[in-house]
Amino acid sequence: MAFCALRHARPFRLVRLLVLLAACFVAGCGPRAPALLETPAAPGASLPRLSTDPEGMAWLSWVEPDGDGHALRFAAFEAGGWGPARTAARGDDWFINWADFPSVVHLGGGRLAAHWLRKIEGGPFAYHLWMAVSTDGGASWSEAVTPHAEASPTEHGFASLFSTPGGAGAVWLDGRNTGGGGHAEDDEHAHGHGAMTLRAGGLDWDGGRLPETELDPMTCDCCPTAAARLPEGVVVLYRDRSPAEIRDIRATTLGPDGWSTPVLVGADGWEMPACPVNGPAVATHGEQVAAAWFTAAGGTPRVRLAFSADGGRSWGTAVEIADGAVLGRVAVVMPDADSAVVSWLEHSRGRAEIRFRRVSADGDAGASYKLATTVAARSSGFPQMTLVGDRLLFAWTAVGDPAMVRSASAPVP
Repeated sequence: MAFCALRHARPFRLVRLLVLLAACFVAGCGPRAPALLETPAAPGASLPRLSTDPEGMAWLSWVEPDGDGHALRFAAFEAGGWGPARTAARGDDWFINWADFPSVVHLGGGRLAAHWLRKIEGGPFAYHLWMAVSTDGGASWSEAVTPHAEASPTEHGFASLFSTPGGAGAVWLDGRNTGGGGHAEDDEHAHGHGAMTLRAGGLDWDGGRLPETELDPMTCDCCPTAAARLPEGVVVLYRDRSPAEIRDIRATTLGPDGWSTPVLVGADGWEMPACPVNGPAVATHGEQVAAAWFTAAGGTPRVRLAFSADGGRSWGTAVEIADGAVLGRVAVVMPDADSAVVSWLEHSRGRAEIRFRRVSADGDAGASYKLATTVAARSSGFPQMTLVGDRLLFAWTAVGDPAMVRSASAPVP
């Protein structure tokens, strides 16, 4: 068809058509160009988080400078754009990290939960997880509380928030068994003494601490966790760690009978003696679940995707979404029960690109589209993606002086 178009085009149209075809080749002939969205984040802001609530409204949170400290701010996506910024928390003793960062999540019915990290004495990686809840749409917040009763000078972070029948649930990586060793000074991702654990808890809607549960006694030290709601509970993904240093992805679910025994999502067999700082992403559509993650098993960096038809209790065969120059830092959404859209970061000409593609549940992958150019450095953080109606929303940190939080929307491929 393209050959016929070239053959019958007039000269001036031929030049125009060649230009269009060249642009199509570079961009991947994708959906319409992403539309940039203005955000209410102040200059110097970074660490965006995106989520969509049960009513289908999207929410953006971020961290920005606030005097001598920082503020956790958030906004709702309304009438095709980001609304005014509001503040969930602020402080001058926060632990700020490119991979372990705060969030504000709307859990439906005007109820919100927020989390952030506060440094304590005991070492450079001694910090605690703090939470607060709101029942009036974020107009007011409960007193901040740590969901973990234990207070050792170790790491408590990489949290994911979700709704439970009793309030705002949370899972986090808990370093109470590491003996305060923290990370080795010459290797940010080499841990000290005991093993990192995965724990669950949270706050009730009055701001009181929910019961705490250990979900896994040995996990990867600093890979973000992920959580998504199910019709009767929640599914949580995280990077596991075995005594043989195999660091594959596992899933556990919270249902009416409590937390399930974790199961492997993809048996990559990735032997990794240090933390890759690359966690999984998860999305749901009813009982259908999609999980995306990064692995370098066998020496080849890859982004993989797997589906579950039973709420995360068992998983199908994983398929590769991208390989080679990928950096990971994935996100995933499910536009319907039979497909998922995955985004990731990959090297490109000395910089990095945020890319995305749609994949069907039977493994058929659509074209890969470029969203934006960024940098591969840690300061670029983890690009975010969520779904509102038939459109994708993205947010990322644009590295610069000052840094800025950028956002864009695009139709689902």
